[in-house]
Amino acid sequence: MYTEQLQTQIQGQNPQERVRAKRLRGALTQLSLRAENVLYAHTRGISQHNRSDGFRPGYLHRASGQTALSRFGDGSPAPIHVLDGLPSSWVIRRDADGRAIEASPEIVSGFIRDGLFYTREEAIRAAAH
Repeated sequence: MYTEQLQTQIQGQNPQERVRAKRLRGALTQLSLRAENVLYAHTRGISQHNRSDGFRPGYLHRASGQTALSRFGDGSPAPIHVLDGLPSSWVIRRDADGRAIEASPEIVSGFIRDGLFYTREEAIRAAAH
């Protein structure tokens, strides 16, 4: 019964809501980040379109409330969402070279501005004001 209700709710959602609902059920990967970028391509929900509004790509760990800026493996700030610089405890799978390829399902991509985390949808709304 619950699965049928969830499926009905998902089918009635717009494309962004469907991708977000799907992401909430799975782990964050480079492939899912690319899919999010395609979905939000013409909005301020991607780094290239909201950087001038003070947003920096980042992540939220939903269970702990901790946030982290997107960073390359060497710790330097990344201008886009990458998984390499995530805290080790957030990474659930690495490739043979030790690069992060999958993050915990608790991790949500979004943006950080003035110390606050924004989902992609929240960043779109905030940038419009």
